[in-house]
Amino acid sequence: GLVDELTLTFLLSLQTLLSEKVGQLMDWTGRRAVIRMNGEKFRRFVKAPPRNYSVVIMFTALQPQRQCGVCKQADDEYQILANSWRYSTAFTNKVFFATVDFDEGSDVFQMLNMNSAPSFIHFPAKGKPKKSDSYELQVRGFAAEQLARWVGDRTDVQIRVIRPPNYAGPLMLGFLLAVIGGLAYLRRNNLEFLYNKNVWAFSALCFCLIMTSGQMWNHIRGPPYAHKNPTTGQVSYIHGSSQAQFVAETHIVLLFNSAVTMGMVLLHEAATSDMDIGKRKIMCVAGIGLVMLFFSWLLSIFRAKYHGYPYSFLLS
Repeated sequence: GLVDELTLTFLLSLQTLLSEKVGQLMDWTGRRAVIRMNGEKFRRFVKAPPRNYSVVIMFTALQPQRQCGVCKQADDEYQILANSWRYSTAFTNKVFFATVDFDEGSDVFQMLNMNSAPSFIHFPAKGKPKKSDSYELQVRGFAAEQLARWVGDRTDVQIRVIRPPNYAGPLMLGFLLAVIGGLAYLRRNNLEFLYNKNVWAFSALCFCLIMTSGQMWNHIRGPPYAHKNPTTGQVSYIHGSSQAQFVAETHIVLLFNSAVTMGMVLLHEAATSDMDIGKRKIMCVAGIGLVMLFFSWLLSIFRAKYHGYPYSFLLS
């Protein structure tokens, strides 16, 4: 009857519209793996039906005036992820990758009540995004491998990340070995420095400070250097959660631990050295000052991350 004919016409028009949308997205993806969206494109291809595909969007602020260094780092990893998908057997028209820049789609940020960047959200083919569709950037970091696992969990599209070759690491290692080998060759007739306890003690101390500051966690998780709120412009160097950290935070902790260690060394030297009493007093006062000041700063960082911790020293 007439109702069936109208229903069929409506369904055909929806199918035609869907085919046009998928065709347009495939065309853009053929040029660039990551599609740049503004407010109009977001409303048409993400918000408006019909849609039988998922869209993973990175919300960012890449313009220089935004001074978001972490946005550029996250964008590089996101591009690696999208290109790994685009040029692999995982490529499909059931998922697309896109970005919305704050300066090109501020209305989208307002629509979603977003006040920070970068952020990653998965918009599923059916229904609205759930909590698990928002990527926990501050916990998992923005490494392409971590993003690929999250995309796989949300879309069942398994992406094997393929990174462009990076020869910086092997070159630096080769240069370091060459320098060490050259020094050993130049002093081949006098290798007593290899038996110097102070050299080995200093090397071991540096290794311990680097490891205890969280550098290995950074290497595994790939967290951002810091976080800048694109609305207020405020930069955070200390993560507010005990489950995550920023790269800048590990550098700060490394510096504070080094200062406390230096204070302890000065106190030991003041107690055991044969210098005159005046110099030993200066070393003692300096050592106590370093330990008290930097330990209180370390404790204040601990209190900021572990909310409710009751103890403090010098600084509240």
